[in-house]
Amino acid sequence: MINGVLLDIGGVLYEGSEPIPGAKEALEELKSHYVVRFLSNTSRIPPSKLLEKLAKMGFEVEEEELFTALSAAKLFLQNEKAKAYVIATDEAKEYFEDLEGELRYVLVCDAYTNFTYQALNQGFRHLEEGAGFLATNINRYFKDTDGLSLDAGGFVKCLEYASSKSAKVLGKPNCEFFNLAIQSMGLQKSEVVMVGDDIESDILGAKSCWLKTVMVKTGKFKPQDLQKGKPDFLIDSIAQLPKLLDRINEKESQ
Repeated sequence: MINGVLLDIGGVLYEGSEPIPGAKEALEELKSHYVVRFLSNTSRIPPSKLLEKLAKMGFEVEEEELFTALSAAKLFLQNEKAKAYVIATDEAKEYFEDLEGELRYVLVCDAYTNFTYQALNQGFRHLEEGAGFLATNINRYFKDTDGLSLDAGGFVKCLEYASSKSAKVLGKPNCEFFNLAIQSMGLQKSEVVMVGDDIESDILGAKSCWLKTVMVKTGKFKPQDLQKGKPDFLIDSIAQLPKLLDRINEKESQ
């Protein structure tokens, strides 16, 4: 039986700055029957700004329900008692300003226009000097207001190639990231389903962590994504999710 839902946000609940049709109603229904957690690799803005954005679009999401790649990165650095050279937007950089300790890592987020030669080259130099390599995510692209836009993945790969170091990914598809959210739900993996629009981070990532998966045909979804792997279930949008989960649970109870 499915008792919990892990929801990707961008491309599942909204595209750009507009809610996906039926998403608000579907979310209300889901939260009345299931434990829901929101997982996002969005790293341009801190969690507080993402909550504000969701609220403006009419989505009710509590702080403790939200798990982002940025918050995972901050938790990692706090546990390590370390600072990082952060390649990120100005807003995201501020999110890490209160960290204490020595600079021991390079952290790459979705830096948007802050992905400059100077920023990347400074990160490369720190890596050459022995710093560890962290990334919030390695997504290739995401659905923006005016089409697909580059995410952090290409820039992470650039530094991996130059430094011959592999980045530790702290958001999806890291199993530790999925597990943090599941532990907060008080459920077992077998009771949880992951819903997303990204075949790599959301679907194949979750499947590699032994989670059931549902892919939506919104956001960055492209039909050719299915040549890379198959989700357990495929639906047009989150609007169809409540009925799908009802059918799955009815079948399991028979």
